[in-house]
Amino acid sequence: MFNKALCSLAASACLVTSVAPLPAQSAKPMVDAWRIPPDQGAASTWQSLKKLHTRSSVMMIVAHPDDEDGATLTYESRGEGARVALLTLDRGEGGANVMSADYWDALGLVRTEELLQAGRYYGLDAQYFTSMADYGFSKSLDEALGQWGRDRVLEEAVRVVRTVRPLIVCSVFVGGPTDGHGQHATAGLMAQEVFKAAGDPKMFPEQIKEGLLPWAPVKTYARAPFLRVTEKGMYDYANHTWGPVGVTNHVTGKWEPGKPSVTVEIPAGTFDEFLGQSYTQISRTGLGFQASQNGGPSVPFAGDQPAMYHRFGSHIDAKPTEVSFFDGIDISLAGIATLADAKVQEMLRGKLLAINAHVEKAIAEFSAQKPSAIAPHLAEGKLATEALIDTVERSRMAAEAKYNVLHELRAKQRQFNEALAAALEVSLQADVTPPDRDDPAAAMFRGPRTTFSMATPGLNFPVAVHLYQPAASGVAINNLQVTGTTGSDWQAKRTEAPRLLEPSKAVDLKFNVTVPRSEPFTRPYFVRDGLQNAFYEVDAKAKRNTPLSPYPLEARATLEYAGAKVELTTVVQVVSKLNGPGVVRHPMPVGPALSVALSPAAGVVPLDSQSTTVRVRVKNNAQGAVKPTVRLILPSGWTAEPSAIPVSFTQTGEERTVSFNVVPKVQEGKEYKVTAVAELDGQKYTEGYTTIGYTGLRPYFLYAPATYRTTGTDVKVAPGMNVAYVEGSGDDVPAALQQIGIHVSYLSAQDLANGDLSRYNAIVLGVRAYAVRPDLIVNNARLLQYVENGGVAVVQYNTPEFDHNFGPYPYVMSNDPEEVTDEKSKVNILVPENPIFQWPNKIGTKDFEGWIEERGSKFLQTWDPRYIALVETHDKGQPEQKGGLLYARYGKGVYIYNAYAFYRQLPLGVPGAFRLFANMLSLPQNPELK
Repeated sequence: MFNKALCSLAASACLVTSVAPLPAQSAKPMVDAWRIPPDQGAASTWQSLKKLHTRSSVMMIVAHPDDEDGATLTYESRGEGARVALLTLDRGEGGANVMSADYWDALGLVRTEELLQAGRYYGLDAQYFTSMADYGFSKSLDEALGQWGRDRVLEEAVRVVRTVRPLIVCSVFVGGPTDGHGQHATAGLMAQEVFKAAGDPKMFPEQIKEGLLPWAPVKTYARAPFLRVTEKGMYDYANHTWGPVGVTNHVTGKWEPGKPSVTVEIPAGTFDEFLGQSYTQISRTGLGFQASQNGGPSVPFAGDQPAMYHRFGSHIDAKPTEVSFFDGIDISLAGIATLADAKVQEMLRGKLLAINAHVEKAIAEFSAQKPSAIAPHLAEGKLATEALIDTVERSRMAAEAKYNVLHELRAKQRQFNEALAAALEVSLQADVTPPDRDDPAAAMFRGPRTTFSMATPGLNFPVAVHLYQPAASGVAINNLQVTGTTGSDWQAKRTEAPRLLEPSKAVDLKFNVTVPRSEPFTRPYFVRDGLQNAFYEVDAKAKRNTPLSPYPLEARATLEYAGAKVELTTVVQVVSKLNGPGVVRHPMPVGPALSVALSPAAGVVPLDSQSTTVRVRVKNNAQGAVKPTVRLILPSGWTAEPSAIPVSFTQTGEERTVSFNVVPKVQEGKEYKVTAVAELDGQKYTEGYTTIGYTGLRPYFLYAPATYRTTGTDVKVAPGMNVAYVEGSGDDVPAALQQIGIHVSYLSAQDLANGDLSRYNAIVLGVRAYAVRPDLIVNNARLLQYVENGGVAVVQYNTPEFDHNFGPYPYVMSNDPEEVTDEKSKVNILVPENPIFQWPNKIGTKDFEGWIEERGSKFLQTWDPRYIALVETHDKGQPEQKGGLLYARYGKGVYIYNAYAFYRQLPLGVPGAFRLFANMLSLPQNPELK
C-alpha cells in the first residue's frame, strides 16, 4: 500500500497540470485529447509514482453504466495507486435518456461514451464490456440468465479476468433480490462465479488454446447491500415483498443468514490534498458525465463517506475484518516474485527491490514545482524493468509462472512509461488542418465549420502535429509519425523532424495523409439485427470486450531520455467551432461518401391509404460539389413518383431530404420493406449513420440499412386533426404519427405561455416532459384550462418529477413507481365501452400483441376516483397494475395519463400501438363525446 506519509511531500503544491492517464486498451499514454483536471501538471506525476509503488489491482463487475461504485474505484486508483479495471456487462440500451432522442442501441453508444468519460475521473486503467445487450428491466436473476445465457456471460467475464489478471474482483451487487433487478444480480453472481472459474483450466479451455492462461483472483467482494431489516424480515426492494434475512454466497453455494457483514470499509471519502478534493467528489464529477439517465448528479461536500464491502471468498486465510482489499497479499513490487517458481524467487525479488529503489528515490526527490527533476530515476527504473523482462523471457521458468510474472512486469513497464511522460510534461497533439486553397481537398473545409467532420476513403488532407516539453534537456526524438489503428496502410508523408525536443521549443510538423481505399468505417464492432436479441454478434476480427472500435488515425512519438524510450500516442482530431461551447475537438472518423437513411425507419401503412410519403435523408461527406441520384427499391405492386431524384450538393457536410410519393398495395398484417439507394460515380450507397450523443459528449456512429419496414394496418384517424406536441427529453412519436396522416406542431415555451392552444384538437406531452421543461410546469394551469375548454391532453411516460398533482385531480406516483417489463404480459381491458376503445378503431387485446421491450414504466400508485383506470397488466409475481392508462373528463375535455411505452412502439411500427394512439388523439371528434 502507498505510504500516506509520502503525501506530505506534495502538500506544498495544489494548482497543477499534467498528462492524462492510460486510456483503455492502450499500452502508451494518450497525452492531450482527454486531459481532465485531476490529471494535469505535477498531479499526474505524483499519481504515477503511487502506481509504481504497488502491484495492487482491482476489477469491478457491474451490469450497466452508472452502476459502478466510482468512489471506491477512484480511491483505489488515485488514492492507493492500484491498477483498476471495470467490466460492464451491457451498455444500458434499455435505459431512459433525458439528453437526446437516442434510444436502444444508439443509447447504448451514448452511455458507453459517457462511462468512458466518467472512467477518466475514476482513474481507470481499462474498461471492458461483454456482448450482452440491455433488453429492458428484468425483475429476477433467473429472467436475466434466461435472456443472456449463464454460460455466455460467464465465458466473457472469465475472458476479461484472465486478460486483466486482478488480485481482487468485486461488484456493487451480491447476486440476489436486494440488487434491484436481474441484470444487477447477474453482475453480482458473475463476480463470485469468475472467482472460481477463471483459475480453473477446465473452464472454457478454448481461451487457453488461444493463449489466455488461467488466473485465480485472491479474493472477491461485493458492496454490502442496503437492506431494510425489521422483525418482519428483509424487505426486497425489487419485488416489494418481505423475505428471510440473508444472502446466497455463490462461491460456496450456501445461504448465509443474517444481514451480510461488513468485512472492509473503503475510505472513499478521503481528501486528497494534492488534488484538492475527496475521492468521492472526484468520482461524482465523473458520474455527472453520465447525464443521459438523470441530467448529471451533484457533487457532495467533502467528508467521511466509507464504502462497505462484504467478502464472499478468499484463496488465502483472511481475517473476519480487514483494513483494505489487499490484507494478507504482498502488493509491493517485490511481491511480483511470489508468482514465480520457488527456485528463482530470491533472484527475482532482488532485482525487483532494485527497481523499487529507483521508485523510492523518485518519490523522495519529487517536487511539484519541477517534476522533471526525478526523470533520471524513472528512466533508470524503466531500463531495469525492461532488462528484467528480457531475463524472464529468456528463462526456463514454468510457462504459467512466466506468463504471470511477465504480465505484471509489463504493467510496470507501461507505468514507468506513463510516469516519464508525466514527469517530462510532454504534450502531443494532432489536428486535421485546412489545406492550401488551391488544393482540391480545400473544398472539404469551406462552409460553416472550421474543418470537416468525417474523412472518406481516398481523401487526402493535412494533419498538424504539435510536440512540446517545457523543462528537460537531452530529450531526443527517435520517431514521430501519423499512422492508422485498424491495420490499413495509411500514407502519411511529413517534413523532417529535428533530432532533439529542446525545452520550451515546440516541434510543429505537417503530415500529408491519404485515407486508404480499404479503410473500414468508424462504427461499432458489435451489431444485432433486432431488439428481440439480448446480445450482439461480434466481428470476428475485432478485439473482444473492448468499449468501441478504435478511431482510425493517431499520432505517435517515440522519445528517448537518459537511454530510456518514452512512447506517446494521441488520436488525430477534427476541430469545430460551435456557438456556446466554442472550439470543440473530436476524434476524426472515417465514413462513406454518402450516408443514406429513411425517416422514419419503421411504421405502418393504413389499409385505405391511397399514397404515402417516403422521405430519404442523404448526407454528403464527399469532396465538395457532387450530384448523386436517389431511387427506391419497392415491394411488388408498389410505385413511386418520381422514379428517381437527383440531389445537388454544393459542399461537404450538406444534408438533403428528398420525398417520394409512393402508392402502396398492402394487406392487413403483412410486412413490407422499402430500400433507398443513392448512386454516385458508379457506386451504390444503401446504408446511413446517425451521429449519437449531444454537445459535450464525444460522438460515435450507429449504422443502419437504408430501409423502411412497414406493416399494412387497419388504422383510422379522425379527419382534419391538428395536434400539438410538447417535446420532452426527445422521442420520435411526432414523425411516426405523420404516417397515419396526423400533422404535428411543436409547442415552444412562448406558445405554452401565450399561444392560442384552442386551435389544437389534442396536445401530447413528450416523454419526461416535466423533468426537462420547466416552462411546462410554469404553464401547467394553461394546459388544464385548455382541457377544461374542450381539448384533449395526453401525458406520456414521466418520471417522479410528475408526482406533484399536475393533473386535474390528485394522484400519487411515488419515488419508486412500478413498471411492467414483460412486453408479452397479458393486458386486460377494464372498461371496454370507454370511447378510447370504440372509435375510430375498435380496440381489443390483440392490439397489445407484438409490443417490443416493455409494456410501460412509471405507473401511478393511487388516484382520485374521477380518473378511470382503463387497462391492467402486470409481470409474473407482480400485483395488478392499473395505473398505466388513466382517463378523466375535466370540464368539456379529456385528460389522459399514459405510462405505456408508445414512445418505443410507434417508432418501431407496432400496429396496435398506432390504432390505440389514433383513438386517443381522435377523442375530440368521437361521437360519444359530442
